[in-house]
Amino acid sequence: MSSVPTQRRHDLAPAVLLAALTALAFALRFWRLGDWNLEATEIFTLRDSIGQPRLSNPRPLMYLLNHYVVQPFTPLNELGLRLLPALFGVLAVPAIYLVGRRLIGTRAALFSALLVAVSGILIYYSQYARYWSLVFLLCAIYPYAIYVGVLERDRRSLALGLVGGVLAVLAHPVAILPVGGLGAWMALTYLRGDQAAQLWAQRGVRRGLLGAAALGAVITVRFIPILQSWIEVHDKGKGGEFLLHVPGGTGMKQISYALAYTESLTLPVVLAGAVGVYLLWLGRDRPLGRLLACLVLVPVAFLLLVSLRTAVSLPYLLMPTAPVFFLGAGVFLDRLAELEWEARPRWLPAATVAAIILATGTPTVISQYRDGRRYDFRAVARWLSQRQTPEDIVFSDQHRVLGHYLRGTAVQRLGGDPAPLAAAFSALSQAGRGGALWIIAPAPSHAFRTNPKIELLNGWIYDHCQLRGTIGVGRVDFRQHYLQMYRCPPLAPPSAPDG
Repeated sequence: MSSVPTQRRHDLAPAVLLAALTALAFALRFWRLGDWNLEATEIFTLRDSIGQPRLSNPRPLMYLLNHYVVQPFTPLNELGLRLLPALFGVLAVPAIYLVGRRLIGTRAALFSALLVAVSGILIYYSQYARYWSLVFLLCAIYPYAIYVGVLERDRRSLALGLVGGVLAVLAHPVAILPVGGLGAWMALTYLRGDQAAQLWAQRGVRRGLLGAAALGAVITVRFIPILQSWIEVHDKGKGGEFLLHVPGGTGMKQISYALAYTESLTLPVVLAGAVGVYLLWLGRDRPLGRLLACLVLVPVAFLLLVSLRTAVSLPYLLMPTAPVFFLGAGVFLDRLAELEWEARPRWLPAATVAAIILATGTPTVISQYRDGRRYDFRAVARWLSQRQTPEDIVFSDQHRVLGHYLRGTAVQRLGGDPAPLAAAFSALSQAGRGGALWIIAPAPSHAFRTNPKIELLNGWIYDHCQLRGTIGVGRVDFRQHYLQMYRCPPLAPPSAPDG
């Protein structure tokens, strides 16, 4: 009789742990959610959510949700725009658990859910008014649901995967990349030796291939123009909101992406995830190990190739592939807990390694609540509004953001080329009405977060301007987000020659 309550407690424990992890994720994602000013592309979310959303937009889902779900109840301000990203960030914890429990077991799934709950990069994107937490959530579900549906001929899982895939690509086109990983997995699994002929003889397989061909045609029609438009925008120099960025030479740029990818997830998570995938590949779950490898290698290879031609943002690599590393790390910790150790209790080594993994990202998590991992343009706007005159001209990094907070001032974009600054400075000097040139520029947090053109810009600023102030909050990790305010007083206009 005593075994029944024991079994009930054993069955209840995972649910209690999952509830605790979900509550932790909620606290980490909603704490200080509306405290940070808008930054960079969050301004575009505000613009596209307030206006009538268009299905022709390549990523309409988040804008539609903001417009029709959030806006009727609360203003689309710093808090309102981040409510859904934070909610999706919380839902990622039970989602990764449910997917992991089906694929890798309960204990491994709990380890994965723990890592997702406290991930610094996922907390950041959950407090960022864009669609990336939604992309992560859907990419943590739909490829694996399709995998289960195909492998086990489970129509409900397949339908869930297909619906999730459609929603994912409506959130952002980059969410289509796991489909390439699924295709590679199917080719490696079913198109070997005489299996192809046997499969082709089945009517259902032929119908499936026709459906796949139709899907490929849809992907080509919808996403090739999006990629072409992206390249065209960057060819014209209109892409990007940041003055400081990583080095851009071929080879170095790809290495920088790989390093940024690893740093964002943290090196222990990446290593543990890779070892976990390898253990699956070696063991009885070889098909799953092959799937996880394909879901990482195919998107990364594609985006690294695209980066040879045009700019690629880190979230493009990160969000579709990150679930693989969290699942793999869960497998690694689970297998570690299964090993026979002299130490007791048996879970002590696995818990110790998990603590080491979590400790690596702790400085970033703590720093998240100091400055939100962004520059404080709102504070700069308050500071500048007390000092500028109507004749002043303002140049700024992330000029749209400063213009949003500095009402009534046309803020111009600050780039690496000092020629626009020189032209504005010359115009002010010749006008002789007393106006000054203001420059709002980020201070590099380290020597490599720059590019050669900044040297020309810095030289011009040092020759013509005076540093008037610095705004920012110190972090405990290597990132620092300080803004420097420079005032460039005009030269005295040339005096008229004596008659």
